[in-house]
Amino acid sequence: MSWIDISTPIRSDMVVWPGDTPVHVEQTMFLASGDPFNLTVLSMTAHTGTHVDAPRHFLADGVAIEQMPLDTLMGPAQVIDVDDPHAVRARHVPDDLEPGARILFRTRNSTEYLARPGFVEEFVYVSEEAALKLAAARVRMVGVDYLSVGGFQNDLRETHVALLGAGIYVVEGLVLTHIKPGRYELACLPLLIPGADGSPARALLRPLP
Repeated sequence: MSWIDISTPIRSDMVVWPGDTPVHVEQTMFLASGDPFNLTVLSMTAHTGTHVDAPRHFLADGVAIEQMPLDTLMGPAQVIDVDDPHAVRARHVPDDLEPGARILFRTRNSTEYLARPGFVEEFVYVSEEAALKLAAARVRMVGVDYLSVGGFQNDLRETHVALLGAGIYVVEGLVLTHIKPGRYELACLPLLIPGADGSPARALLRPLP
């Protein structure tokens, strides 16, 4: 089975969280102009596009991104379709999840909001009640298809703390537009940025037989 890239392309015009530093991508040296090599300059926050939240993002004593076990975001994963137009609810979290499960939520963000040029405040988020159920199930990671697992106006801190406080790593900014619900193999690794509260990542899926 072929790998499917579910990462957000890094571009200067990409959507960022309100108040974040805009993304800047610029080629500054050109072989075609006689320079000895091509060179691209990149500037953005650690929470841009597809990225991983470390516990330190919302927890003062939380560990940083380099302390994430490498197998956390690599292995079997389940994509779950969410029908609620506002939030992932507790009812969307299966009751039979095994400890260590990797869960990706596919919402209306994938079909309606990812293609919009500006930030969408009403994106579908993971409610605190769903986050607490995921924490109780002892899953190891949760992935979402917009820039935050918590809402812009609701449950921003509550959801992050419920998940990160339980040692659950969060992957945000996934592109699940053409992904069907089901079982997959996930490969996702953040950049190694010592001491950072998060990191950009490349995420791939391939269907499991």
